[in-house]
Amino acid sequence: MAHIGLVALLVSDYDAAIDFYVSALGFRLVEDTRLDEDKRWVVVAPPGARETGLLLAKAATARQRDHDRMRAAGVRFTESPRHEPYGTVAVFEDLYGNRWDLIGPS
Repeated sequence: MAHIGLVALLVSDYDAAIDFYVSALGFRLVEDTRLDEDKRWVVVAPPGARETGLLLAKAATARQRDHDRMRAAGVRFTESPRHEPYGTVAVFEDLYGNRWDLIGPS
């Protein structure tokens, strides 16, 4: 992995989360794109951040070239890679059961 682009945080309400991170913490709203009736692609980042941001992901249900290398090294993926409008997604768990979305942008 070259860098961590986004860290996903589960939120119960997009607008409340945006308000907290932008108004209270002073983050900037990088993107807010509607994907379907219930899902949005919402990214916030602290001032000055160039590569890393927070993807505010509304909880629902929860892979690529790095996928094969990581799987061979024993990383446990929770589903097969899937294609979304924004890229290819592979969900894996770390040693402590935290789920990570590995995203290859489209």
